Amino acid sequence: MLFALPSDDTLYDALLARDPAWDGRAWVAVGSTGVFCRLTCPARKPRRENCTFHASIAACLEAGFRPCKRCHPLAGGTDPATADLLAALEADPGRRWTEACVAARGWDPSTIRRAFRRQFGMTFLTMARLRRLGRGAAELAEGGAVIAAQQAAGFESASGFRCAFARYLGVAPGTLARDGLLQADWIETALGAMVAVASRTHLHLLEFADRPALPNELRRLRAEAKGSLGLGRLPPVDAVAAELDAFLAGRGAGFATPLEPAGTPFQRQVWAALRAIPPGHTRSYSEIAAAIGRPAATRAVARANGANRIAVVIPCHRVIGADGSLTGYGGGLWRKRRLIEAERAYR
Repeated sequence: MLFALPSDDTLYDALLARDPAWDGRAWVAVGSTGVFCRLTCPARKPRRENCTFHASIAACLEAGFRPCKRCHPLAGGTDPATADLLAALEADPGRRWTEACVAARGWDPSTIRRAFRRQFGMTFLTMARLRRLGRGAAELAEGGAVIAAQQAAGFESASGFRCAFARYLGVAPGTLARDGLLQADWIETALGAMVAVASRTHLHLLEFADRPALPNELRRLRAEAKGSLGLGRLPPVDAVAAELDAFLAGRGAGFATPLEPAGTPFQRQVWAALRAIPPGHTRSYSEIAAAIGRPAATRAVARANGANRIAVVIPCHRVIGADGSLTGYGGGLWRKRRLIEAERAYR
């Protein structure tokens, strides 16, 4: 599976041994060189502290690493169109791609959409856009000016960057508080980029960066904080990033980061019931309604489930239809399916 990886120590041993069993199942990103490789790469092996391991090529690309020229991790195992566009994206990660650009390279945009969704769970244009935004967000989180963030994200104009950033974060970069009570940052995961918002003590939001509801959720958070929302990484984000990494790699299902999900008393009651579902198990909406003593409130439970803004940690993905169908999920049904599959190891 995409993220059922063993410990980093085990993968590092496989890297040293050039174990072919892991070829195409895991990749190593080397912080000292900025490249990512197959575990069978013939190049000199990096030091352990410089290595991070990823379960997909997309995760390596989104984290800002470029493919190794010795082992060519993009070659093989992918169709020519996907390999061509991934290589083009790595060659120019700041480029603003459109479907016309894809067509100009000789590929049918609708075929490319299906191919990337099938392999990565997102379209090529979404992947390219998230990489640009991620670079810009990183620049701002480090205290850079808006123009520097715009350049890092590869946008031709500051207004273009502000519009794109507003679409994902719900606000223009220039209006973000430098020392906000709440700070937003990006987390790279095996399921794609996530946006996390925290105070110094609690996590307030954790959402997939391509979730359509994210801008509205961030606008509400900013209003709740009376405009005091900035960019940066506070301790709860570091904590949940480590927990997510362990969870998706199969090393542990526990989340201890303090949460502040807001919501009405009823919503908080539903979310508490979601956290009581053991990893590797699922419940229907009606079962959740019965568990909180409101058996007739199935629809209200479904609405509360959809209003959850702390994904994975408050596991709304564990709620399915009474007939066993996956039903809706804000992060995409493909993510819900993979989360449920991954959690079988925790039963």
